[in-house]
Amino acid sequence: MPEHTHVLFVEDDDVIREATQLALERDGFAVTAMPDGLSGLAAFRADRPDIALLDVMVPGLDGVSLCRRIRDESTVPVIMLSARADSIDVVLGLEAGADDYVTKPFDGAVLVARIRAVLRRFGHAGHPSGAGTDGAADSDGVLTFGELEVDTDGMDVRRAGQPVALTPTEMRLLLEFSGAPGTVLSRDKLLERVWDYGWGGDTRVVDVHVQRLRQKIGQDRIETVRGFGYKLRG
Repeated sequence: MPEHTHVLFVEDDDVIREATQLALERDGFAVTAMPDGLSGLAAFRADRPDIALLDVMVPGLDGVSLCRRIRDESTVPVIMLSARADSIDVVLGLEAGADDYVTKPFDGAVLVARIRAVLRRFGHAGHPSGAGTDGAADSDGVLTFGELEVDTDGMDVRRAGQPVALTPTEMRLLLEFSGAPGTVLSRDKLLERVWDYGWGGDTRVVDVHVQRLRQKIGQDRIETVRGFGYKLRG
C-alpha cells in the first residue's frame, strides 16, 4: 500500500465521521471527510483519492448515486458502508459499481483490513495464481474463448474485437475464470482469491460482480453451477 494513501470518506453522522477519520489517520491514511454526497462528489473530482468510503444514507446525493457517479468517471475502488447487512442498499451499492461493503457499526481494525485488502487487489491486478495456465493462450498471452479475448499481459479484454471496460475487481474475477476455463469455482474460493478474504464473507459480493461481468462479456459466457459456484465456458 502506498504511503499516505488518500481516502475520501462520506458520512453524515458527525461522531462516526470524526472518529473514523481519526482512526484512519492513525493508521497512516490521508483522509478527506465530507458530510453529504454533493460535497463528496466535489471532493472526489478535486482530489482524485485512492479509495472512496461511502455511507449509503447521506443527504443531498445518496451513497449509491454517488458511487454510480464516481464509477462513471473512474475505476477507483469504492467501499460502501451500510447500517444493515440484509439491506437492499447493499446490493444496490454493489450493482452501482462498489467493490465491497462494510456493515455498521464496524470495528476500526476490520475497516482498515478491508481497505488494505481492496488496495492490494487494485495494486496487483495482474495474474492471479494459475491464471493463463489452462486457457488457449497465444504467444502474446492472449486467451481466447469464442468471441472473448483476454490479454493477461496487457490487462486488456475484447469482445468481438471491441474493447471491454472492466473495473480492477471485474478484471481480477475474469482472470480467475479464464485461468481455469471449465472448472467450477465456488463463491468462497472467489472471495478468497479476488476479494482477499481470509475469513467468511458475504457471497452476494461475488454474485453481483458475476452479474456485472456477464453484462460486459456476454450473459452465457459464465455458467452458474447450482449449489457449487460458477465456471467460464471455454
